[in-house]
Amino acid sequence: MQDRNRIDFLNIPIDTLTMQETINKIDSTLQRHQSLTHVVVNAGKVVAMQSNKELHESVVNCDLINADGQSIVWAARFLGKYIPERVSGIDLMENLVKMAYERKYKCFFFGAKEEVVSKVVQVYTNKYSKDIIAGYKNGYYVKEDELYIAQQIAQSNADLLFVAITSPKKEIFLDKYRDILSSVGFTMGVGGSFDVIAGYTARAPIWMQKIGMEWFFRLIQEPRRMWRRYIIGNYKFIELVIKERINIGK
Repeated sequence: MQDRNRIDFLNIPIDTLTMQETINKIDSTLQRHQSLTHVVVNAGKVVAMQSNKELHESVVNCDLINADGQSIVWAARFLGKYIPERVSGIDLMENLVKMAYERKYKCFFFGAKEEVVSKVVQVYTNKYSKDIIAGYKNGYYVKEDELYIAQQIAQSNADLLFVAITSPKKEIFLDKYRDILSSVGFTMGVGGSFDVIAGYTARAPIWMQKIGMEWFFRLIQEPRRMWRRYIIGNYKFIELVIKERINIGK
């Protein structure tokens, strides 16, 4: 029986939850001392999943899948399916760190450069309390260290784990070590969110986020690094959605 709060979008399950409903579900899971794996999808990740089977499997294996990009929300509606709103990964993380302070949960921050992740810990310590910090680790390591890092996180008594590593590395890491990390109540990948929290990268204005142009703001900031991801990636995403619409009409 299909979950009534989940749709199929280009062979990817997506939960049709609002930000608050997502937070409530996570909080409820933590209060029951259970575990929940989470991921967000955007246009770029949807395109990458078409050719990367390991990434696709890592995403669909997650317990909770939110639409991060506004383009996903609009495309789903274009295909006759409903997602109430985007649930931005960075906004969800911010809300969950606040919840951690209110509920006395502990957070582990894994990823980014040492100066970035340590600044994130400092920001949240100053804003809330050092009591919410279970530990942190930068995202620069050799593959042979993965198991040790997963074990280190599992032994930290963290309730929430935020992983700021590039895709598909973070999704594959969280899926590969899912059993080891099951002692952590909630795990999610947060991409470049640490850079924003630490103040190294600016985020698009709210009005650009609302009209689905956050990607353009990032493109302007880092054109050499982002042009292929957004220009070519967005074209491929539109192509996928149009093909799906045509197939639905047949």
